[in-house]
Amino acid sequence: MQFIDSRQINRIFEDQGRKRWSVAATTAPERIAKLKKLRKALVKRKNEFFDAVWKDFRKSRFEAWTTEFLPAIEEIDYAIGHLKKWMKDRPAKRTLILPTTRSYSRFEPKGRVLIMSPWNYPLLLLVSPIASAIAAGNVIIAKPSNKTPCVSAFLASLFESLFEKDEIAVIEASGSAIGDTLLQLPFDHMFFTGSSKVGAHVGEMSQKVHAGLTLELGGKSPVIVLDDADVQDAAKKIAWGKFINAGQTCIAPDYVLCARNKVESLANEIAQSIKAMYGETEEDRKNSADFARIIDKPSTEKLQGLIYDAVEKGAAISIGGKCVIGERYVAPTVLKDVTLQMKVMSGEIFGPVLPILAYDSLENALHYVQDNPKPLALYVFGKSTKAIRSVIAQTTSGSTCVNNCIIQIENLSVPFGGVGNSGIGNYHGFYGFKTFSHERNVMKQRPIDVVKFFHAPYGKSKAQATVQKFLSIFKKM
Repeated sequence: MQFIDSRQINRIFEDQGRKRWSVAATTAPERIAKLKKLRKALVKRKNEFFDAVWKDFRKSRFEAWTTEFLPAIEEIDYAIGHLKKWMKDRPAKRTLILPTTRSYSRFEPKGRVLIMSPWNYPLLLLVSPIASAIAAGNVIIAKPSNKTPCVSAFLASLFESLFEKDEIAVIEASGSAIGDTLLQLPFDHMFFTGSSKVGAHVGEMSQKVHAGLTLELGGKSPVIVLDDADVQDAAKKIAWGKFINAGQTCIAPDYVLCARNKVESLANEIAQSIKAMYGETEEDRKNSADFARIIDKPSTEKLQGLIYDAVEKGAAISIGGKCVIGERYVAPTVLKDVTLQMKVMSGEIFGPVLPILAYDSLENALHYVQDNPKPLALYVFGKSTKAIRSVIAQTTSGSTCVNNCIIQIENLSVPFGGVGNSGIGNYHGFYGFKTFSHERNVMKQRPIDVVKFFHAPYGKSKAQATVQKFLSIFKKM
């Protein structure tokens, strides 16, 4: 639905407040039915999505299918297959001091949740958390990015055809005003995917209304290429992970730390992989239907500036470097001879520009990673188990993948999320259900209550009698 004014938003929020308790009371079969309805509609209207994402930033149909549509369907299917188990109460162990009680935890819906999604994977990063929130039994207001207006319109139309607004409302809008209007409402949980800067603002606003918070952000995700790595294999995988979606992926390799004796061969092999994926010549790559465009003109200009700055300060271009601002095109670019003084190393690139830094010792490379903000992802390529374990033990990141890129998010039985600057909280599979649930501690007192022996008034004789009574009851159990 198209946003009109704050009064409309407030009305939807109030309507959802009235509906939340009936939605919270839904059974596993009822929630599964909603998920199946969503899945069926997505499959039926998938071509509308493919057309929309091509119009927004020329993402190819196959890439949109593999990186957005299929993972969204997998998330829904995983919830459908596991929801009954997730919703069961979980008995706790009996405590020595309270032998006549029984405790269990139950997952209950948080209530009214806000989901704000980005533009780079506009369907997946809206539908996936919505599926988790549905599974957990919440009512939802979701706001997709205005930078992908065609996909946002599709998503709004999709959910409007399936759910009443007092249960799930997807709101289209431009500008930051709508975001601030939503963030001032006392949601029970806020889920935001996007930049660290905006994430900090969302976090601040969430604390004002005491909302639960999940932030899926980004950062400079490093690739560490060890001196025993298979360079050709590493290059193919780094090139795929970096340049898919034109580098506009939160867990894309942001830069490479490479053993000095392998930098030249790695740069050359990545260049060859780029040619194999997108075309032999620069013109072929520019015209490739498999290489997406940058989301907007300012982002294109920023990337061009990073390349120019690096070259001016001594970096060499192994491949790429071309930018066409009017067409929002930045060629897949590999930079070597990169130094820390270059702007390309000062913030998240979020585009098809890959700097390679040489290191002389793994210890120095690890110190560099340690001294910078915690990344959303970290990749390491090599053969030495000992060295790989050392990298993992001496760094931290939201996720890590060894000898490949990106694919760590595919396994829905493990959590996905950031740490520190790269995010707060996680989701996917059960962890998404848990994110949108409150795990409630419930204790039941059985007929024999030993706690009453500890009630006031206190005294030596009573204490002795209490201990003896307690021991006699415990022995009978």
